[in-house]
Formats: sequence, C-alpha cells, structure tokens
Amino acid sequence: MRADARKNRDQLLAVAGVVVAEQGADASLRDIARRADVALPTLYRHFPTREALLDALLRESFDGLAQRAVALEASDPPEDALVTWLRDCVAVAREYRGVTELMAAAIEDTGSALHASCVAMRAAGTRLLARAQAEGAARADLDGTELFALVAALAWLGDQGAFAPRADHLFAVVADAVLTGGTDRGAGAERR
Repeated sequence: MRADARKNRDQLLAVAGVVVAEQGADASLRDIARRADVALPTLYRHFPTREALLDALLRESFDGLAQRAVALEASDPPEDALVTWLRDCVAVAREYRGVTELMAAAIEDTGSALHASCVAMRAAGTRLLARAQAEGAARADLDGTELFALVAALAWLGDQGAFAPRADHLFAVVADAVLTGGTDRGAGAERR
C-alpha cells in the first residue's frame, strides 16, 4: 500500500474510533470521512461497507482479547482468568456503542466481515471457560456461545442509560453466577 493510502486508512480508522464511540455503530460514514479530511470515495476504497470499517476497527481489540486470554491462562487461576477476561470483553464491547448487536449477528453469519474476529474471541473465552469448568470453578452447564451471549448482554446493559449506573454491580452478579463455590468472586466492581 502506498504511503499516502496507508496514511488515509490510518486516519480513517482513528477518526472512526472516535465517531463510533460518540455516535454508535450507525455513525454517519460521511461524517467519518469529513472529520478524517478525506473524500467519501476514499473511505469506500478502503472500507467498501460499514461492516468492513467496523471489522477493521474492532479486529485489533478482538485479537487483543484472544491474546489476553492466552496470557491469563498462563498466569492466573482459572476463575480469576475467566472473570478478568469477561470484564475486558465487556469493556471493549462497550467502547463502541451499539456494536453488541452487530457482534451477536456476526457470530452466526459466516459472510459477515466481523465473523472471524467474533469467532476467535468466542473461542478464546470458551478455552478459559473450559479450563475453569475442568477445575470445578465454573458452572458445567455453560458453553462458549452462552458465555459470548453474556458478554453481549452485559455490554448492552452499559449502553442503556437507565441501567448503566448498575452495570458494574450486574457484572459482579453475573460473574458470581457463572462461577461455582461461593459469592463475590466476580467482585472488585463497586456496588451501587
């Protein structure tokens, strides 16, 4: 890729991150191009669809979550690794308002530009869940798809004005429900 094309692509991604965080996943592509100081056709040359732009924006974060799962697996007890990873996933999903609906749809749609990233993220969580289950630290009746659904649900709660103040407390409640052997293991979140 030419240097000027790379610069435009990087600028579009940087601006898209800000605009999507402000306006949500349905943010105006025209606004993104305008703020990035490029023509709309330039945006479409790099990202032919909104989904392609969101995939490029989210892929780095999702790949980072997969790598984070590997690091947590190697360094933390199974229940701590799982809760820490869940918290990180919810934070990434909440960073860009409205992306949880796209994630939920993309996991089943093999034609989606977001599909591979979502599948990799779900696989990372599934490994952490299976490890915690093997140690008796997590409920045996959950699978990776349900864990992915819990991430989406918790991220959605944070996007809702009425529920956002309770999101950390609700995260702790859900984390405690996923884990076996006692309560408040998902704590660390301030109760409100």
